[in-house]
Amino acid sequence: MTPQTKAAIFESMQDNLLAGLAARLDGTRQPIPLLKQAVADTRTRLGTRFAEGEDTGLLISDYTGFMDGIIRLAWHRFTWHENRKSWWKSRISLIAVGGYGRRQLLPHSDIDLLILLERNSQPIHRSNIQSFITLLWDIGLEAAHSVRTIKDCHRQAARDVTVLTAMMESRTLCGDNDLRLKVNRQISIGKIWSPKDYFLAKREEQRARHLKSDHTEYSLEPNVKTSPGGLRDIQTLAWVAKRQYGTESFDALAAQGILTEDERDELLASSDFLLRVRFALHTLHGRDENRLLFENQQQLATQFGYRDGDQLAVEQFMQGYYQVVHRVNTINEILLQHFDEVIIKAAEKLTITPINRRFRLINNYLEVTSESVFQEQPSALLEMFVLIGADDKIQGIRASTIRMARQEVSLIDEAFRTNPENTRLFMALLGSNHYLFTQLHRMARYGILGAYLPEFGRVIGQMQFDLFHIYTVDAHTLQVVRNMRRFRYRNQEQRFPIAANIHRRLPRVELLYIAGLYHDIAKGLGGDHSELGTSIARAFCERHQLPARETDLVCWLVKHHLLMSTTAQRKDTQNPQVIHEFAILVGNQTRLDYLYALTVADINATNPTLWNGWRARLLQDLYLYTRKALRRGPEYQLNRTGYIQDIQQEAISRLTEGGIAAEAVLRLWDHVDDDYFVREKVTDIIWHAEEIMHRDPTRGPLILIQDKTQRGADGFTRIFIHTKDRKDLFVSILTALDTLMLDIVDAGIATSLSDMTFNTFTVLGADRRPVGDDPSMIERIRKTLLNALNSDALSSDALNSEEVHPQARRTSRRLGSFQMMTEISIRQDPHLGQSVLEVIAPDRPGLLAIIARVLVECDINLATAKITTLGERVEDLFYITDRQGKPITDPGQQKWLHDLLQERITAASG
Repeated sequence: MTPQTKAAIFESMQDNLLAGLAARLDGTRQPIPLLKQAVADTRTRLGTRFAEGEDTGLLISDYTGFMDGIIRLAWHRFTWHENRKSWWKSRISLIAVGGYGRRQLLPHSDIDLLILLERNSQPIHRSNIQSFITLLWDIGLEAAHSVRTIKDCHRQAARDVTVLTAMMESRTLCGDNDLRLKVNRQISIGKIWSPKDYFLAKREEQRARHLKSDHTEYSLEPNVKTSPGGLRDIQTLAWVAKRQYGTESFDALAAQGILTEDERDELLASSDFLLRVRFALHTLHGRDENRLLFENQQQLATQFGYRDGDQLAVEQFMQGYYQVVHRVNTINEILLQHFDEVIIKAAEKLTITPINRRFRLINNYLEVTSESVFQEQPSALLEMFVLIGADDKIQGIRASTIRMARQEVSLIDEAFRTNPENTRLFMALLGSNHYLFTQLHRMARYGILGAYLPEFGRVIGQMQFDLFHIYTVDAHTLQVVRNMRRFRYRNQEQRFPIAANIHRRLPRVELLYIAGLYHDIAKGLGGDHSELGTSIARAFCERHQLPARETDLVCWLVKHHLLMSTTAQRKDTQNPQVIHEFAILVGNQTRLDYLYALTVADINATNPTLWNGWRARLLQDLYLYTRKALRRGPEYQLNRTGYIQDIQQEAISRLTEGGIAAEAVLRLWDHVDDDYFVREKVTDIIWHAEEIMHRDPTRGPLILIQDKTQRGADGFTRIFIHTKDRKDLFVSILTALDTLMLDIVDAGIATSLSDMTFNTFTVLGADRRPVGDDPSMIERIRKTLLNALNSDALSSDALNSEEVHPQARRTSRRLGSFQMMTEISIRQDPHLGQSVLEVIAPDRPGLLAIIARVLVECDINLATAKITTLGERVEDLFYITDRQGKPITDPGQQKWLHDLLQERITAASG
């Protein structure tokens, strides 16, 4: 059966349904059940037809037609003209506007209605209008309505471009169509909103909308309707075209040469796909839901026929979605540029500035000198971006030139890619003084970057289904380069002081950009992407004739691009042995500089929430300590015992200057765990000692809370606790901090011979910032901790109860979309003489307290905890010993600990 035959059959069925419904309504005073059931039945049939693969456009058309009938039936339940002789004084019409007006009504879209009055006769119709709208709501329709006179329409549209836009897409449902035609005359170009003003307003409206998505179509959970590249961007083109050319039809615009046929086809195909996705979301939720939430992405991937393979089904589906919105964004950019030239720039004085035989400037916009430039000189496809990067006065590229470049992308073949002139041009681009990110972004959008670097083309639109990476691989890669470029700016020196200083002194900054482009290039190939990416990066360097030394540096950076972040977050950077080993692996100051800049740019481009004062501090310490180690040379290895003695001696010297006897300090530190002196800075050790020595011990536990500022980030908060140790002390503290919604990022545990604790916790607030600016919060922390420290041991039941942490126990909606196994491992650290317990698990409230409770039950001491949250999962490290301070080496004890943790965490995760 052809689609046309199906359409005719369903239209006939729909007409019969409405006719039967009208007959039943005539004989009843209770229309609501009949109308409500008719709407519900129709939506059910639509869902069935959609599931069977029927064309979405046909379904939307059928539903819009059906809803026209329902609304007309509802309207005619009321008498609108009681006095036939004076009907003209109170003429009233029912007008469909907005999406409903353009016949694009989805199952749960708002029904945009305008109740249009000839003149101010609303008092005559007020009761009927209220009853009519109530009836629509009662039968389950989301009616968004306004009541206006013709003059009101003119006045409102003149003030608000969104009102005008809705009225531009109007059609009469009931009443005299003459009223709508009068409105159309009142809102015409000659009356309000010239094409120029309308274009500027809609362009600004789009920019504001895109800003909410950080100007990227690659949002983690995009809105199919309003995110960049979504349906609203397609509609914006149609609206501007209608105001300028009198038609919103893409076929008509292609016939007039405003759109190319390929662009028309791409827009129509993209619109069909996005409407299909939106339709699926409506049927899935039974409401006007347009967001591709994580749980929706998985369900739609299955519904659209994707299956897990080398990529997850959801990743395949989302890659298809991102590629569609990428195309929409590209055509939107081209057409808005065309409108700018036709509507805005046409009124300006034409200034033509020759550049060379291939290019010229038209009012500071780059244009080819002839239509055959790219055919005759394919290298011009790269040259134009180099020209823009060399001259900051060039504002962009003319629409006609962009179109020609897109049409000639096929010229970029293997011969093009290996041509020395083209490799020279690309390296020149990377060395540009101006707008490197902008040029790479344009090249990606026009298809040129993916053609020149096929390895980059492979990852366009490739998402990773987790909460850690909020961008697709290609968007993340370009964002890394963007962050690297930002290190040059003075306004970034405060935020990234070390990176800014490094950027100025790098021997060849292009190598940093290449490492940025290639660090994730092997994502999705299977295996270790750092290892696989190294060979891909090497091929690029050799093709672009980089010297062997520079090639090796780029490849080393790609291979080890995660080294610095993992070392900083998962190892003790205060430990001299850790620094020594890291310094040996890095090898020299040049590598350290490049690696630090790459790491900071990478973290900030992965997920902006990852960069906080604590991570900034960890990386800064690792960089500075490694720089010092590299200056000393690899043969110099700081002895841990000597290091601790030096720290203690410096602290004692300064404490005695303040009037505290050295003997008293030594008694305080009697057999305090060495880790305390390794991890704490001298200034903090002095601060702790002064507060302890000046405090009356009968006053109970000492709690010190202090914000630590961090140049380049917001800082963090340190909490120091000095109290009598007990078996479940750590559990009590963690539970207390959990009730306060604090994010614990680091914990250091130490005790003295007299069983007094020297415990330090590094925390961030719910907003990932320090909490010290809020005195009331400081007081809450102090009181909550004192209550926990002074109370009896918490029971296991109390630990997991809602009363302990009612707010913290609410798990994020997003986390429910991810299924991952808990991974637990135990290894030995011979340098520290401790065991390292690693727990990788789904993030959940109270997880740390659960782990701490198990350690207590297994009679295990905790020395240090390194807490890392990566999106939907945590990767936590716990340095542990038995009660005698020895590592956990007994296989039976290791198995007991492993199995008990697995059981408790799995049970808590539901």
